[in-house]
Amino acid sequence: MSMPSGSLLLLVIVLQSSPQVTQPLPQLNLPKSHLPYFFSSHHALARACEQDDECPYKEHLGKKVCWGYEKNCRKKNWFHTPVCTKITSGWGSDRTPEQNADTFWKEADFGYVWERLQEMTVMCKPQEEDDSSLSCVKHMRHCRATNIYMDFANLDPDHNSNRYREDLFKTGQIGGHCKLYPGRLSAEGDHKSALQSWFAELEMFSSLPFRPIHDGKCDIVLNKPTYLMKLDAGVNMYHHFCDFINLYASQHINGSFSQDVNIIMWDTSGLNYGDFFDDTWKAFTNYPVVHMRDYDGKKVCIRDAVFPLLPRMRFGLYYNMPLVPKCSGTGLFKAFSEHVLHRLNITQEGPLDNKVRVTLLSRSTQWRRIINEEELINAMKSETRLEVRRVDYNWKKMSFLEQLKVTQNSDLLIGMHGAGLTHSLFLPDWGVLFELYNCEDPRCYKDLARLRGVAYYTWENDNKITDRQRGSHPTVGEHAKFVNYGFDVAEFMRIVQKAADYIQAHPTFVTKQNNMKDNGNQHTEL
Repeated sequence: MSMPSGSLLLLVIVLQSSPQVTQPLPQLNLPKSHLPYFFSSHHALARACEQDDECPYKEHLGKKVCWGYEKNCRKKNWFHTPVCTKITSGWGSDRTPEQNADTFWKEADFGYVWERLQEMTVMCKPQEEDDSSLSCVKHMRHCRATNIYMDFANLDPDHNSNRYREDLFKTGQIGGHCKLYPGRLSAEGDHKSALQSWFAELEMFSSLPFRPIHDGKCDIVLNKPTYLMKLDAGVNMYHHFCDFINLYASQHINGSFSQDVNIIMWDTSGLNYGDFFDDTWKAFTNYPVVHMRDYDGKKVCIRDAVFPLLPRMRFGLYYNMPLVPKCSGTGLFKAFSEHVLHRLNITQEGPLDNKVRVTLLSRSTQWRRIINEEELINAMKSETRLEVRRVDYNWKKMSFLEQLKVTQNSDLLIGMHGAGLTHSLFLPDWGVLFELYNCEDPRCYKDLARLRGVAYYTWENDNKITDRQRGSHPTVGEHAKFVNYGFDVAEFMRIVQKAADYIQAHPTFVTKQNNMKDNGNQHTEL
């Protein structure tokens, strides 16, 4: 194939026989540190770049690196390696830290991607050119299809409030021209559930007597690669970012990070979807997210379709995910953080000269407010090495992009238990999350910090909680999450100082500061 000078064509060959995607090389739009890993797993593209004099990525070619899931990928070449310490009792105590690290890698890191790739099974096999295909992993938690046909004659969103109907398709209304293996498909229905599997949507997949696109059977043909997504709560950052991390992991399974893709919200209702974090979609697509109701009554065909990993899968990412104790730092979550920040143009502007940047999340909700918040702020401001700010991550007061900028430029993030602590995903590598009080939910944000690889602290002595304003929930009743709290100032500062010591001693923090001094770019204030 000949290529015109200066316009190298990117041929992204996706893994496991998924379709080819083409995009101009300058639109690759990946963090610089990710480029060697991308080229290492896209050999045809690497060769094309090597042969083109104007390819701007030559310095990233030929590196012996890998994400971790590729064939013949050696551990020493991984993007990032989890770290585990010895467990003295309970789960994992009978294994070495190295063995626990392997388990952690499979549970929550690129090992999770590797396992899904091993599971990929053909459900409907193409026999001729222009045929369709369907392949899925176990329990149909992730599927991909080519030349797929979907007849939305029964959608009728104006008369349905169920977002995830299981009776949408009848026989012949979803399928493709391919050899179907019905036994394989029916065997994967054991996780059938709205946000755990795609089985309900694909259960009626049929072998059709026509080639949907070739034979002109479609009212609408989507030629761009298309992700169909069932979403968790868009008003809650913790739940919604389960959608985004699973979309990112699915891109690794699919082998492409192109933004020249469609994203369709699979929602069988006519209800609106509130999304406080919709700026994040810009990290994955150049186009607005499409609601499925736009296809009501239409026969829709998609050349390349992906049904990505779901937000509430059993043992999934990261909701319902059991994690071996004493392990932290996944390459997957680190890469996700870097990927999103890069594409949303959120930059690191520090660290400061001999300062630790502290951000305290102030809550404007009824419960889990800090009664003596002003006292804690003043105590921190009295410490010369702390640069302190207080923010309210309320979407009405601060855009999500502004929130991300604050988080990425915080060394220490402090807040009460709540979805705002999901921002720990976007702390710098040396960052610390101080969950001021976990409200009897000890694992939630501790595990999220472990996945991202940042340090985690929380309140250690309930006797030093100085005040409680108790409330109750109309259905749950009294619970630690429906209380406002006051905290002993000296104990609070002890933990803050401990966190600040950790930050200033962190190797990456020290290196970053030294590099900035050498380059004359040292910041001295926020």
